Amino acid sequence: MAQIEELAKFKIPLGNQEIELQQIDHVEGGMSMMRIRIREARRFTIFDVDPHTAKLWAKVMNEWADAQEQG
Repeated sequence: MAQIEELAKFKIPLGNQEIELQQIDHVEGGMSMMRIRIREARRFTIFDVDPHTAKLWAKVMNEWADAQEQG
């Protein structure tokens, strides 16, 4: 069994995809994971990522966003 805590939920304006970020805590002593749920109409894509992968993903996305702002 796992406990799920919603962290954020938002829509992407251009594709109308719905993004949900959740923390998943496994009651049986497992590690915490971040669940990324992407909904496109009736289709779902779900990633469960560990803290290291989440940091790497966030770093790359932040670097990309910063570069876009700089023009």
